[in-house]
Amino acid sequence: MRKRVLWILLALSLGICAAGCGKKEAEVSAPAEEELSTEDEILAEEPEETSEEEEEEEEIGPEGMYRSELTNEWISEDLKEQRPIAVMVDNEKTALPHYGLTRADVVYEMMNSTLNDQITRFMVLFKDYDSVDQIGSVRSVRPTNLMIAPEWNAIVCHDGGPFYINPYLEKPHTDHFSGTFSRVNNGKPREFTEYILPGDMEKNFKNSSVSREYNDYRPTEPHFEFVSEKKPVKMEEKEGNFDCTLVDLPFGHNGSQLDYDAASGTYLYSEYGSAHKDPGNNNEQLAFKNVILQKMTFSQLDSHGYMVWNCLGSGEGYYITDGKAIPITWVKNAEQERTVYFDSASDEIEVNTGKTYIGFVPDTRWSELVVE
Repeated sequence: MRKRVLWILLALSLGICAAGCGKKEAEVSAPAEEELSTEDEILAEEPEETSEEEEEEEEIGPEGMYRSELTNEWISEDLKEQRPIAVMVDNEKTALPHYGLTRADVVYEMMNSTLNDQITRFMVLFKDYDSVDQIGSVRSVRPTNLMIAPEWNAIVCHDGGPFYINPYLEKPHTDHFSGTFSRVNNGKPREFTEYILPGDMEKNFKNSSVSREYNDYRPTEPHFEFVSEKKPVKMEEKEGNFDCTLVDLPFGHNGSQLDYDAASGTYLYSEYGSAHKDPGNNNEQLAFKNVILQKMTFSQLDSHGYMVWNCLGSGEGYYITDGKAIPITWVKNAEQERTVYFDSASDEIEVNTGKTYIGFVPDTRWSELVVE
């Protein structure tokens, strides 16, 4: 009986509560449609604002492909975690022709010695290196390259170097393979006969503890702020922009030059007075969508011409693409940190999708550089 009374009281209590709640809800309900003011009608008809992000179409790439972190081009998703390699390539005339460079993603060119009219050497970055039949010829590395490669988490491929490189090779963020590639009988002196051939990289990984995939020292942010092919960089809107169809670099020994080809929208590379052709890729000429030039100081290490670029620091330069150039500044604070490029408004530059050439130009010869 006690339980029954309690249940009755509980039911009455819930009923009263429900009635009260219903009355309160009715009291705060919206006024009838005919009672809406003109202002209310305007507000009711006003569409919701859409953010720029919502308006921007989400890019859908080809199935099984992703945007390369080196070029922003579509490549196989199987390569997404694979580290790039940075190959040291001899640039003496005897080393020509170079193999595989037209398949590279990023090419650095910099003075390699203060002797021999400040001869240059290439450091060439490949993401999909296993698809290239022959790369090289491979030569020795310098301290500067071991300060630049870590910003890509790249594995340096070289054949020895001066003792100045030893402290850099011992750093935990440096991985490298030295003198472990194939010899090709090309009729040249031995120093011009080493190349990376199919199977060489796999052999190196098998015989070492070096990881093929990105490791703990991988970049924490994109190296470049890329834009897609559909929305290229609007160079004509950038402060200080000017037409640029010729880049004549003050590299006395090999005379590097880049000429703009409007048909392909790229800068074609020449040296030693001739177009740079790649016999490993149907004799195509080396070409770049983007050209970045950095004015930089250097320090000579001894009387034998060994030197190091002061690449940790800041300076000025140019970004060149689509027939136009703008002045830029650059900053690199540590070996593992990326080099960041800024326009005149102090904004990080946007970079077009495609291959990039990066040239280090000595401050002592900057006035000889032709960009026009």
